[in-house]
Amino acid sequence: MSNCTQCGHAVADDARFCSNCGSPVNRSRGDLSQPRERRDRVGETTSTISISGIQALEAEADGVEDVAPDTAAVEALPPGTALLVVKRGPNAGSRFLLDKDVTTAGRHPNSDIFLDDVTVSRRHVEFYRRGGSFGVRDVGSLNGTYVNRERIDEAELGGGDEIQIGKFRLVLLTNPRR
Repeated sequence: MSNCTQCGHAVADDARFCSNCGSPVNRSRGDLSQPRERRDRVGETTSTISISGIQALEAEADGVEDVAPDTAAVEALPPGTALLVVKRGPNAGSRFLLDKDVTTAGRHPNSDIFLDDVTVSRRHVEFYRRGGSFGVRDVGSLNGTYVNRERIDEAELGGGDEIQIGKFRLVLLTNPRR
C-alpha cells in the first residue's frame, strides 16, 4: 500500500487512481525498484508533500479559479440561458448549457448532466429556471449539495456561484449584459 500524493489516502499497489479523491496515482521507477517491504515501511513512516496540491490549496485560498471561464462563450449565451463549467473534479473544464426549465444532474445515464462518480447520487440535483433567474434543488442525494460551500436543499443561483455535487465543483456563468 502507498498513499495518494494529493489527499494522503491509502491506495492499493495496483490502483491507477485514488479511491478517495480520484487523482491519478503516480508511481516513480525508484519506488517500484525497492523491495516491497521497504516500500511499505517507507510509506508508513514518511509523508509525501505534493507541490501541485499545495499550489491548488494556495490558489483556492487566493480565490483563483482552476478553469478560466471563456468570456466569448459567456457573452454569446442566448437570453435566458446559463453555462455550468466544471472547475474541479473528474471532468474539469466540461461545460453544460442550462437552456431548459428543469435540467437534471446525477450519476444516472438518463440525467441531462451525467456526472460519473460514486460520490454523486443517481438523481442528485435539478437546476431550474424561473423567469430570468436560476436555482438548484437537491432531490434527496446522499452526500448533499453545496452552494458556495454551504449545504442546501434549494437555493437561488447567481452568476459566479459555486455548486458542489460530490467531487464535482461547478461554477454558474451568466451573461451580465442580459
